[in-house]
Amino acid sequence: MEGFTAFFESASSSRNRWTYDSLKNFRQISPVVQNHLKQVYLSLCCALIASAAGVYLHILWNIGGLLTTLASMGSIFWLLSTPPYEEQKRIGLLMAAALFEGVSIGPLIELAINFDPSILVGAFVGCAVAFGCFSAAAMLARRREYLYLGALLSSGLSILFWLHFASSIFGGSMALFKFELYFGLLVFVGYIVVDTQDIIEKAHFGDLDYVKHALTLFTDFVAVFVRILVIMLKNSSDKEEKKKKRRN
Repeated sequence: MEGFTAFFESASSSRNRWTYDSLKNFRQISPVVQNHLKQVYLSLCCALIASAAGVYLHILWNIGGLLTTLASMGSIFWLLSTPPYEEQKRIGLLMAAALFEGVSIGPLIELAINFDPSILVGAFVGCAVAFGCFSAAAMLARRREYLYLGALLSSGLSILFWLHFASSIFGGSMALFKFELYFGLLVFVGYIVVDTQDIIEKAHFGDLDYVKHALTLFTDFVAVFVRILVIMLKNSSDKEEKKKKRRN
């Protein structure tokens, strides 16, 4: 947790140093890398649109489930094993992975729509704002400043995996579920910062694979969005239960 504390302390202290001019200061990012980032974020936007189409397909035909999750994972592995020069094929695989991912999370989004559509809008806006702010923080920070968090985040991800594995075998409590939810949100928000800086650093050294980099940010975005949505649904459900108890 010390790494997370150091990150937020450095972020808060750097806010005091930021001015309007510093917000426009991308001189540490070369024009080539800036153009690469434009391609990455454009591909990310297209992937999010494909994912939204997948959600719509689930709402129409109720096809989201284990098979679509496996299809999304298969598309990702296929993309990663395809050489970079097959650009069109890799873009198609990215869109396919995003589409299947949207279908897979369709049941959760359908639940949110049936419960209260404003929760879905709030979760998406909150996720987009958090993603934009932490990505901008990574771009404006000194190069490699937050890359040290990578090992800490990997440890956090490992903890989440083993907790989920243990709860699936021995059964889990509500307290454990909440810990996994909030700790997972913290971990993946950290990954937004680390992955953004990692993409910039790789691009500086000639790795301009924007499709793979867009896939990395897409997985971060979905992980954060799902957790924010579940948290908001859980809080709204608890409020409804309290109101019913007061009425009774």
